[in-house]
Amino acid sequence: MHRRELLGVATAVAAGAAGCLGLGETDPGRLDFTVRNDGAAPVDIDVVVEGDDGTTYEEESDRVDAGVARAFEVTVGETGRHEVVVTGADWEGRLAWDAGTCALYDGTVAIDGESVEVAGECVDPQ
Repeated sequence: MHRRELLGVATAVAAGAAGCLGLGETDPGRLDFTVRNDGAAPVDIDVVVEGDDGTTYEEESDRVDAGVARAFEVTVGETGRHEVVVTGADWEGRLAWDAGTCALYDGTVAIDGESVEVAGECVDPQ
């Protein structure tokens, strides 16, 4: 009789401890990316980071001087597809990843006078 009572108490204590320690919870995903201006003139950029559920995690405009890189760190949702779109006057670069399988995504958008190069990789799989 006491064995069942003790088992119930032990289960309740373990569940409570797991909740306090954050066990079973997923950490938010993160995006680290750089916009690099390899051109000879400054560029104005717009950056938008969104989740597939319509949540906007970052929305920013900036000017990146020639020969300079601008770094961004954005915390996103725990799961689902996320996308960063970097646009200029006549160009666009996009990166997308799934936060449910990738806890940290690293990307680069490199701009010069004639082209846009986009590269990204998951550096911390879940």
